[in-house]
Amino acid sequence: MSFQNPVFIPGPTNIPESLRKACDMPTIDHRSPLFGQILHPARDGVRKVLKSETAEVFIFPSSGTGGWETALSNTLSAGDTVLAARNGMFSHRWIDMCQRHGLEVQIVETPWGAGLPADRYEEILSADKAHKIKAVLATHNETATGVKSDIAAVRRALDAAGHPALLFVDGVSSIASMDFRMDEWGVDVAVTGSQKGFMLSAGLAIVGFSPKAMEATKTAQLPRTFFDVHDMAKGYANNAYPYTPAVGLMNGLKESCKMLLDEELENVFARHHRIAEGVRAAVGAWGLELCAASPEVYSDTVSAIRTPEGFNATDIVTHAAEKYGVAFGVGLGEVAGKVFRIGHLGSLTDVMALSGIATAEMCMVDLGLDIQLGSGVAAAQEYYRGNAASAQQDAA
Repeated sequence: MSFQNPVFIPGPTNIPESLRKACDMPTIDHRSPLFGQILHPARDGVRKVLKSETAEVFIFPSSGTGGWETALSNTLSAGDTVLAARNGMFSHRWIDMCQRHGLEVQIVETPWGAGLPADRYEEILSADKAHKIKAVLATHNETATGVKSDIAAVRRALDAAGHPALLFVDGVSSIASMDFRMDEWGVDVAVTGSQKGFMLSAGLAIVGFSPKAMEATKTAQLPRTFFDVHDMAKGYANNAYPYTPAVGLMNGLKESCKMLLDEELENVFARHHRIAEGVRAAVGAWGLELCAASPEVYSDTVSAIRTPEGFNATDIVTHAAEKYGVAFGVGLGEVAGKVFRIGHLGSLTDVMALSGIATAEMCMVDLGLDIQLGSGVAAAQEYYRGNAASAQQDAA
């Protein structure tokens, strides 16, 4: 794999040089005011990226999976019921975690390629007169299928049913790349990680808790030690952690938030949408289809591309790595071997995206698919030429 080439997996993403340098720092005392100069600006920056005025932000040395566990273990008790749709690998894994924690999961089976069924949620929540359902799980951006779901619609479903359940949102592959409105959407726990939109290495679980979620932590009975938000909050008050933090990554997160906010969030989202539209133009020119069922659920951070029946899509990923030194994403779960994925999030520009499109095209032609060499690149070029970006910044 050539380190000269950008990666086109949907995370971890390309790391800008300035963020690599921010993470590369001398050892400091992580129980000192000096660490507080990293910790508190990083938390404030994340809160702004979440578009929240009230969220308590917690940053654990973990991954998005640790963020899921933080949400569950701090707010729920064994035997509680949660509502979740299974429409991809990551919603499936979160459901599995719930079950391992002794929670009852009411599962709405949903086609892989479809968004969350907010109307079905409303029916179920309206029928739950005893309010047995304590939380609703929602995957904002299903990385395995390239599907974006409407979180505002899930909130409307809860409100229409008059249901008090908490709303937990997996925003691992959306937050800091796609519009996310924690307060406006009434999200109670937002989960993300350092390795996607924040453009850092994997290693930080980043979660935001609403005041309602913080209230739920007072009565939750699931066991928690490493992910206890109260222990973390006590540490924060003293410029510290309850254990040793990943100081370099925290400094990188502080700088990442500054970079995103300097670019301005709406510009970040517009850049991701434009790059994604170019990729989608290429897919159409190839005569292929996305796993995502319709335009309203197209993800702006990852495209899962279906290959013809009988063709093993994983061969494209293997061939790209072996011949061209470029990384794409394989299909996962129900779509393994049926799709390959192009990640287009984080530190990326139009020009970088074109190199990924060109590589995917070469691989498909090499492997005998009926693709016209140059067709996808030309389609993306036409889109990018006609939808010019503002000056490509370092965050791009």
